[in-house]
This record gives sequence, C-alpha cells and structure tokens, in this order.
Amino acid sequence: MRVLITGANRGIGRALFDGYNAAGARVIGTTRAKAPSDGKWQKLDVTDPASHARLAARLDGAPLDLLVCNAGVYLDKGQSLADGYPAAMWAETFAVNVTGVFLAVQALLPSLQHSGGGKIAIVSSQMASHTRAPGGSYIYRASKAAALNLGRNLAADLRGLGIAVGVYHPGWVRTDMGGARAEISVEDAARGLMARFAALSLDTTGCFETWDGRPHPY
Repeated sequence: MRVLITGANRGIGRALFDGYNAAGARVIGTTRAKAPSDGKWQKLDVTDPASHARLAARLDGAPLDLLVCNAGVYLDKGQSLADGYPAAMWAETFAVNVTGVFLAVQALLPSLQHSGGGKIAIVSSQMASHTRAPGGSYIYRASKAAALNLGRNLAADLRGLGIAVGVYHPGWVRTDMGGARAEISVEDAARGLMARFAALSLDTTGCFETWDGRPHPY
C-alpha cells in the first residue's frame, strides 16, 4: 500500500505518517521545509501549483493507493468582527485549506488512477458543518465548509474512475492547532482516521465522518 500525506511534518499528519510507517505501508510525507533524503519525504508548498507539478513529476505516475489531504491552517483565532479578519488572512487560509486540496488531487490524479482504485481522504473539521455554527472563526469555518463541498463534488466526479473520496472530522486533538485542552491525543485521532480511510469505498464515497466512525451532519 502506498500512501501520501500532505502536511505530515507535525500534528495529525505526523501521527498518520508514523502510523502508516509502523504498519508497513510505503508512506510519503510532504513538508514545506527541506525534505529529508530518505525517500519518505517530499517538499511541497500546497499553495503553489508549480510545487504540485514538481511533486507529480518526481512520482512519475507511480501508483498511489491513498492521498490524505491533511495540510491546513487556522489563522483567525481571536479575531474581532469589528476590525479583524483581514482580506490577506482569508486569501492565505483558502489557498492552503481549499485550493491546496484541489491542486493535490489534480496533480496526483494519474497516480491514483494507476493504483486501480485509489482513495482520497480530506481532513476537514466539524466546524465545516452548517449545523455547528456558534459564531466566530469565520475564515477557518468557511474554508473547511468549502473543503467539505469540494470533497462531495470530487466524489461525484471521480466515482466513474473508481476513486473514492471521504471527508473527515479528526476530533478535537491536542496539537498546536487544537491546544492543550483538547479531548484526544494525536495517536488516538490517527488510529481512528486510519480505520475510517480503510473502510472508505465507492459505496461510502462522499461521506463526512468523525474520527471514531460516526456520520457527521452536513
């Protein structure tokens, strides 16, 4: 099994990388920093189309069983509605959390097709759901809602190619993004997500699920 995880240098992405590596998968992690030369890491700036093209060229169409679109940012914590949420913050967040997902799928589609039934897992958030709207964090919420919508539409378009797409809430996880008071560890989140990715199929394509296997309301 060959897996590629974007944003795998820390947090949930790193826990997924370690989990798949321990399970014996051929796992590739991407990072914006200089990548180690052990063959398990690739440099990728998810906001840069040319960086995606270079990654795809390095893979050269090699079969990819699972693409995990994990790279993400949460920049608008503590912003004030009166004078916060600057336009540049909207642009940067959407470039990573939405456009970055699309560019990864687009660039790596040949590798997913060559696997004979690849899967795409998009790490979103419960904050994407319109049923969970307590206010605040407008940029992050909007970007994750857009990623959810993107995943649902990709699922419809890629079904005919035999590629399943799932969107997942990883839980409230103790990471730099989730904070020290979060509910679960990165290891628990990674184990749950790996189980969800394994269960993903064309029968469940387009799903929005929690890390522990519950359907999440849209």
